[in-house]
Amino acid sequence: MTRFATLTPSTLDRDAFVATFADIYEHSPWIAERAFDAGVSAADDEVEHLHARLMAVLRAASHDEQLALINAHPDLAGRAAIAGELTASSTSEQAGAGIHLCTPEEFARFTELNAAYKAKFGFPFIMAVKGSDRHQILAAFAERIHHTPEQEFARALTEINRIALFRLQAL
Repeated sequence: MTRFATLTPSTLDRDAFVATFADIYEHSPWIAERAFDAGVSAADDEVEHLHARLMAVLRAASHDEQLALINAHPDLAGRAAIAGELTASSTSEQAGAGIHLCTPEEFARFTELNAAYKAKFGFPFIMAVKGSDRHQILAAFAERIHHTPEQEFARALTEINRIALFRLQAL
């Protein structure tokens, strides 16, 4: 188990806990709120334990709440990224994958795939891009667009949980 480097979640009051963990799940502080309200213990000072508790909150959420969380995520290499409107975490994650280095043709492919994916599934393509490059992301995009809506909804939640773990580890 990994302890947080400079943080002890079990010692935080509700406001501080929510402020600290509000964007672990993109623009969804309700996950941190529900985790805190369920009770925080010393076990939550371990990254993996707190992550498991946050994932349990997400699993227990309604389909509509889960869909809202998925829709809170930006398109990869989308207009928000180009305009500099992403959260600090999303900006860092996309930059780490080299998305900002896309050629005009690659940006056009991302735009095309984002539009086709949203048209088919009704939500943005989600991928935990840490450790991937833009070519791997485009390949995953091209493969996953052939999945069923149920497969992609479940995959989006899995990817969101991976993103959350990376963000917790960064703390």
